[in-house]
Amino acid sequence: MKRLLRGGRVVDPANGRDGMFDVLVDGDRILRVGRDLAPDSDTQVVELPAGLVVCPGLIDMHVHLREPGQEHKETVATGTAAAVAGGFTAVACMPNTSPVNDNAGVTEFILKKAAEAHLARVYPIGAVSRGQQGDELADIAELKQAGCVAITDDGRPVATAMLMRRALEYAGMFGLAVIEHCEEQTLKADGVAHEGFHASTLGLRGIPGEAESIMALRDISLAALTGGVVHIAHMSARQTLDAVRYGKSRGVLVTCEVTPHHFVLTDEMLAAPIPYDTNVKMNPPLREAVDRDAMLAGLADGSIDVIATDHAPHHYDEKRVEFDHAPFGITGLETAVSLCLDRLVHPGVVTLSRIVELLSVNPARILKVAGGSLAEGAPADITVLAPDLRVKVSVERMRSKSKNTPFDGWQLRGGVAATIVGGRVVYVNEDVSGFSRTLRRELR
Repeated sequence: MKRLLRGGRVVDPANGRDGMFDVLVDGDRILRVGRDLAPDSDTQVVELPAGLVVCPGLIDMHVHLREPGQEHKETVATGTAAAVAGGFTAVACMPNTSPVNDNAGVTEFILKKAAEAHLARVYPIGAVSRGQQGDELADIAELKQAGCVAITDDGRPVATAMLMRRALEYAGMFGLAVIEHCEEQTLKADGVAHEGFHASTLGLRGIPGEAESIMALRDISLAALTGGVVHIAHMSARQTLDAVRYGKSRGVLVTCEVTPHHFVLTDEMLAAPIPYDTNVKMNPPLREAVDRDAMLAGLADGSIDVIATDHAPHHYDEKRVEFDHAPFGITGLETAVSLCLDRLVHPGVVTLSRIVELLSVNPARILKVAGGSLAEGAPADITVLAPDLRVKVSVERMRSKSKNTPFDGWQLRGGVAATIVGGRVVYVNEDVSGFSRTLRRELR
């Protein structure tokens, strides 16, 4: 079946488009993008309400789907349901499952579960080391052949400089990036929050920004040595951004990402509005305002390549403990777009085209996966945004199995109208007034 999306503003930076265009989809592919396209008799015409934006499907390159082994937190099915509700047509999932995704069997299991869910595309990321123990490399060739699109020991850094060197060398042979959770373990120690005034006031053990930046400098230096590709995950400290800029200025193949919580929140939330709220405990931790502002500057000037959620679901009971004992992490798939539109686009920090680069074009490029473009023949993975939609974050409405978010009750401007994966409508937002009944009917 052909479908013509008409009346929307198309934002497609990979092809230099930003204006009023029609998008014609034929089956699972983009057939044509142009002005005033004439539909055939067998074409379904979808008239978009004024103000909606059509862009390449968003890709979250850092999520934790928890399955196998931690299904009480999230499953591939519930995680991808949250993804499409958040506007993401694809997600890349971290390997810290149980068992760890360090072999083809686990990779194939994840892909099987994703096919059964039949929602967002899922791109597994394999472990750097066997069991993520930091002792010996996993079989990178096997992981690549099974379908992994990158490698990482996320949740912990690659243990030694020599192991990281070998990972960069071998991953480079297969065209894979090494994604690094930057954390100098002796500086982090048993810290639970950013080392600063608020942690000290509350008696919480601190983690300095240098714990992140020192490891980033190590890995950027090793990428320069090997010619490998290193991607700095969930960057939080201004010193780390300086390290990335240093590497890029010297031609090192380094890219980086930042999460919405690190460019929106600061460590002030440790004390207020709810002291010791475990929903603001994440790793890397929320840092000072100067770090938050540095992340905003990096997004604006192009130093930061990607916005990723680091979606880290945890069961309610796991977070309802003392701050020191609670696990790190918050959910993010269903709040990211609204936070980006409300805190970045509407205040004029970045343009909508830049947001699409950060959430779609660059993740596709770094992971070397299809997407990030509405070019003719490209997969019909499409996100329809409603930039002016008034959104109230509500954990009761979230599709994720876990609800650990600090944004519950926040009023934001901007959201997702619909998500289309491979030409299939997988999510329609009932709150978007005047939205096409044809899309709603197909979803049901």
